Amino acid sequence: MNRIKRIIISCFVFLTLQASGQDLHFSQYFNAPLLVNPANTGFNPDYSYRVGGNYRTQWANVGTPYNTMSIWGDTRVLEDRFENGWLGIGGSILKDVAGAGSLSKTGAYGSIAYHQMVGYNSLLSGGFTLGYVQNKIDISKLNFDNQWNGKFFDITIPSNEPFAYSAVGYLDLNIGLNYAYFASDNVYMNAGISLSHVNRPEASFFSTSVVDNRLNRRYTAFANASVKIQNLWILNPNIYVSKMGASWETVLGVNANRNLSGDGEQQLIVGLYYRNHDALIPMLGYQVNDLKFTVNYDATVSSLGNLNGTRGAYELSIVKSGVFSNSSSAIKCPTVKF
Repeated sequence: MNRIKRIIISCFVFLTLQASGQDLHFSQYFNAPLLVNPANTGFNPDYSYRVGGNYRTQWANVGTPYNTMSIWGDTRVLEDRFENGWLGIGGSILKDVAGAGSLSKTGAYGSIAYHQMVGYNSLLSGGFTLGYVQNKIDISKLNFDNQWNGKFFDITIPSNEPFAYSAVGYLDLNIGLNYAYFASDNVYMNAGISLSHVNRPEASFFSTSVVDNRLNRRYTAFANASVKIQNLWILNPNIYVSKMGASWETVLGVNANRNLSGDGEQQLIVGLYYRNHDALIPMLGYQVNDLKFTVNYDATVSSLGNLNGTRGAYELSIVKSGVFSNSSSAIKCPTVKF
């Protein structure tokens, strides 16, 4: 059984190396706005800046955990240089570490977006992100099926796998558009589309004679809303759809903020999401003033639950928003808040 399990894990790593697959992602995609769409950069009504961090760990009970983490931040600038518009600038650092072979992806990105009010109730945004990404793997830590000598995996037997590199780096360009509609003080709607890997960089550890090294472009769309019910609840329905190559990801659900203090300074956050054909995702959080903590648990509901005992992933998100002491923004977007 141990041999079979190790072969399965090794095959999984090998397929991960070859396939374009899905990119780094979080279940709490709405708490990683720069990752979802570059046009989100600097789109944070009522605040001058925000910084955040995300951490996700999964498959811990199958083998070496698959860990994903990011830190990011953005701010509004030049609000007095444009008529009813502003620039947003930001940056993020992302890291993935997967499997026994220490397969890792590390990326550093800078992003910029322009936001323009259209009339009194609409906002149109466009932006792009440019980053440098490096993929690494420690091939010496991997075992393959042809290294099984009948009793154990013998690392002195050549694997005959077509590795050409143990590290590869590339530039990555992403673009996006957003539209927001502020219907009233109690209703807000937002939707966006983005395209990642516009330049289709080469990102494989294998030679071009073995596999097409270029990343597939990734197409992402999202829509969300905020609806205030009296002064007690703000409901936030969300949907997120992403396609990369033949892989699709759809996440939909709702989270709700409960006003605990009457003035909105303390809020309880509860939510429930579903990733299509994969996981049910309950979420719980707490917000005090401008600091928000949220955690979620991905309960596998697909056939993979037989392998991981339904324990798909745990995720933590922290977001801090703020206003600069010398801020004098002339642009005030109507927002749904307590």
